[in-house]
Parts: sequence; C-alpha cells; structure tokens
Amino acid sequence: MSQKGPLHNLIVERFDEMSIQLQQAARHILEHPQEVALVSMRELARNADVQPSTMTRLAKFLGFSGYDDFRGQHADIIRAGTDGFAAQAVQRDGGFTDGEELAQRMLQSLSAQIARLSESGTLSRLSKMADYLSRARKIFVLGLRSCHSVAWHFHYVMTLLGEKTIHLDAPAGTSGDALMRATSEDVLLAVSISPYSLQTLELAEVAHEKGMGIIAITDSEVSPLAAIADHVVFFPTESHTFFHTLTPALAISEVLCGLLASKDRTAGLDELRRADSHLSAMNTYASAIPRRKI
Repeated sequence: MSQKGPLHNLIVERFDEMSIQLQQAARHILEHPQEVALVSMRELARNADVQPSTMTRLAKFLGFSGYDDFRGQHADIIRAGTDGFAAQAVQRDGGFTDGEELAQRMLQSLSAQIARLSESGTLSRLSKMADYLSRARKIFVLGLRSCHSVAWHFHYVMTLLGEKTIHLDAPAGTSGDALMRATSEDVLLAVSISPYSLQTLELAEVAHEKGMGIIAITDSEVSPLAAIADHVVFFPTESHTFFHTLTPALAISEVLCGLLASKDRTAGLDELRRADSHLSAMNTYASAIPRRKI
C-alpha cells in the first residue's frame, strides 16, 4: 500500500534471490520507500534493524554503484506526493506533546489508509476475491496471533449467513485438523503480517498442496502468502505507535462479507432472520442493565 518508487518492481522480482539480511532491508524499503529519501542510511538501517553495510550491499545487489546511487532513484517518492501522512510516519518518536495530538495523528493516518483501499486496483481485487469465495464449497479461515481478530470477525459475520466457513482455531494444537477433509473445491482465506506466523504459513502450504484455492490478506508483495495465493489484497500496517495497525485489514474483512452477502440478498436475509430468531430465543441481548435478584 506504500507509494511505489521506480525500483519497486526490481526489488520484488529479485527478493527471493536475496539473503535473509538483504530481504529484511528490502522489505523495510518496500514498506517505507519514503525513508530512503528522507533519512540517513544509518537511520534507515536502524529502522530496518540491519547494519548500515547491509544497505550498501543491497544497493550493489540491485546493480547500483553504491547506496547514494540507489538513494537518488527514490527522489520521485517525495516529488510524487502522497496524502501527507507518509512523511510524518518516518518520525518514529513522533515528537508528540500530549495524548490528544497522538490520537489525532493516529486517526488521521487510519483515515488515509482506509481511503487508499478505495483505489481502483484494490477494489478490483476485492470484487474478484468475493467472486472466488462465493464459488467455494467451504471457506477455511485462518489468522493467528494479532491477525486472529480479523479472521474471527470474517468467520463470525459469515456464520450469520450460513455454514460456509470453518475457522481454523482449535485447542491442543488441532487447528489444522479441519483441513483433513478439505478438497480442491474449498478455499483458504489466510490473514498474516510481518513477522509472519510460522503456523499460518505451514497451514497455508498444506492447503496449497491439497489443491485448495488461497486468498491472502497480507501486508506486502514479498509476503510468503503472496507467493502461493490465487488472489491477494495488500493493506498498510504502519502506525504512529510501536504497534502495527490492523484497522485496514478489518475493513477488508467487512467489505468481503458485504460483497458475499450481496451475491444472494434473498438467501442472506433468510439466514439473518433465522439468526435473529435463534438469538432472541436464547435471550442473547439486552437493552438495559438487568436487575439483580435479591
């Protein structure tokens, strides 16, 4: 979701040839291309958690005489202009004087990230993903650690529309057991961001080997999930805090649920009425604080 510079495709194309350290540096540049033009090489290396020499080696690996030559190719990142928040995001300490300022900057950044999901390329991907999911016999939903909330949200909403989804989340290390009966008629929807959960990648590979379709919601074109996905949508995770944001991913989940529900509105409404009836019978919700019995 970051602004793409002239070397973006070159880095993506040669990513698999890189050493682990070069990949770490390259991944950071793909996610934060504006930093190349705005901060020193040492600060860029520190942000990427690599040695400064790694940046020089990366530049030469990509065919440049040195880091300065490489940096010069990124000047258009600043000239092209963005929504104004990309440049602010490189200030890791933020320099915030109070909580209100930080809250404002966070919400402004989230607003811009959500707005970028409305770009035509992403809208096309979402539409194709919904079509693909609608044709599946079953949708297996996978998201671990921080991504659990996104996967669970998708599964929960879809359960209100029927029994098409299976959430790969189970006790005693049995999360992957549900895949034993999965077939090529099924699809795995996987959510993961860097650092990528090993179990997520392992289960995604199992699904891929079984011939299942793979839908990936992830953060980068060099995400391991992107390499095996039939359809993928990328979302930004940059935040003004120490933590990744998953708000754009949750928005993607909501959009996919909405698109799937719209495929057959009559059937969807019937399922929602059935859910309402059941939840009412179970006395699930209340409109006031219940009085305590004395």
